[in-house]
Amino acid sequence: MQSLSERLVLTEVTGIDHVYITVSELGRSEPFYDRVLRDALGFRKNAFALGCDPHVQYFNRLFGIVLRPARVLRAHEPYAPGLHHFCLRVDSVEDVHAVARDLQAAGIAATDARLWPDYAPDYCATFFEDPDGVRVEVTNWRQERRERAAHWDDPQP
Repeated sequence: MQSLSERLVLTEVTGIDHVYITVSELGRSEPFYDRVLRDALGFRKNAFALGCDPHVQYFNRLFGIVLRPARVLRAHEPYAPGLHHFCLRVDSVEDVHAVARDLQAAGIAATDARLWPDYAPDYCATFFEDPDGVRVEVTNWRQERRERAAHWDDPQP
């Protein structure tokens, strides 16, 4: 029988399949996420119901983000247990700048894209919040991450 550590090596997580975001008002959050995910980032969109609750799904070829209505209303607190923020990655620094400009032009209070050298020398990002105060970030695929992906199977020192 394989040990847990041996099995974990065989069962590699290859990505995030989907993220559910609970929103206080679907009618307020859907237009926001339309502008961010569909219009600025090229996600596709559909809608469905689960247990009589309406859901809005945004997806690209790799994963999905689903909005569902909240059952308990309270303000989002990023420093309480739970989600602090989520970060979406685009290919390049130029893409981060383009997304920030697109979001700003759509009326979303995204920060100007800029380098954050305290995080990494080539870490470029824009930050904004959804209507419920959930923090969202868009960053570039940094060199460190590219090298990690390219050399994942190399022997480790």
